[in-house]
Amino acid sequence: MPSQAVSAVVIHKAHDVRCEPYVMQWNEDEEVLLKVERGGICGSDIHYYLHGRAGMSVLKTPMILGHELIGVIEQAPQHSGLYPGQRVAVNPSRACNVCALCLAGKQNLCRSMRFMGSAQFHPHVNGGFAQYIALNPQQCVPCQSDADSKKLVFAEPLAVCIHAIRQAGDLVGKRVLVTGAGPIGCLAIAAALASGAADVFATDISERCRSLALQMGATSASDPRDEEQFQRWSENGGYFDVCFEASGAVAAVTSVVNFTRPGGTIVQLGMGSASVDYPIGSLLVKEITLKGSFRFTEEFTTAVKWLEQQRIDPSPLLSAEVHMEDVTRAFEMASDKERYAKIQILF
Repeated sequence: MPSQAVSAVVIHKAHDVRCEPYVMQWNEDEEVLLKVERGGICGSDIHYYLHGRAGMSVLKTPMILGHELIGVIEQAPQHSGLYPGQRVAVNPSRACNVCALCLAGKQNLCRSMRFMGSAQFHPHVNGGFAQYIALNPQQCVPCQSDADSKKLVFAEPLAVCIHAIRQAGDLVGKRVLVTGAGPIGCLAIAAALASGAADVFATDISERCRSLALQMGATSASDPRDEEQFQRWSENGGYFDVCFEASGAVAAVTSVVNFTRPGGTIVQLGMGSASVDYPIGSLLVKEITLKGSFRFTEEFTTAVKWLEQQRIDPSPLLSAEVHMEDVTRAFEMASDKERYAKIQILF
């Protein structure tokens, strides 16, 4: 089995991320060797950097971060249909494909999912923030040779949002609210509009995020502390057909029930860490449908196509590009939500 020394971005503990040597091995008969071009720092990467954990996944040993990736194939098995020099977007999901959930087409819910850059299991699953990585060929989604790599890196977070759109059902002609205008919220705005929503409104406490929401196509962007506005949205049983809650903030999670019309739908995208005193009564009497939305399945390939076709333009969300040798600065920038949206690392 061949091995190769590479540089990788490794998290050791909270506030301790390093660009350091790593010896990778790959099975050349079964795996693709990919030269990584660039990767986007995700919210979960930031949580590992700030807290040494992401939700219930706690860092126990050093781990390579990263799961938003684009690269060029260096070597591929003959049976894969892939070839050297081919640019691909990386699907970070590695489901078992044998459990009942996988066989039902719900690979995103697989309890044995090995998701790149995750400390859910031990040993941890290394991510892709490295000069070279080894992949199952099924994780490689070919891209057009002339497609913009800066945009293609957004395939993974966009896939999350397209899956949320599917959870909501038909959006054609609907009035939509997105609470939380970070990268996921902003991509949800664009995906909702691309799926036929008539109007998409956004909320965020950050003026910078509200500005980004407008650049991504939002009809308007409001500060959630604007009580007059929210009173109007609550009148007559609720203003919106569909609400995507993308912040995870307790106040937002509980407020969207009031903003959703009777018979409407709420899709929970934001993963908060606090318990919520939820308005069950309002949910019940208005017969609101509440759905969770977690990762994605075949929506990853759809996301790549939408980006190639420029159906979605994520350019406003890219705040900076940083070389991997300066990784600590990259994570400090990505953690500063008042100044930056998405940071991409160059390999």
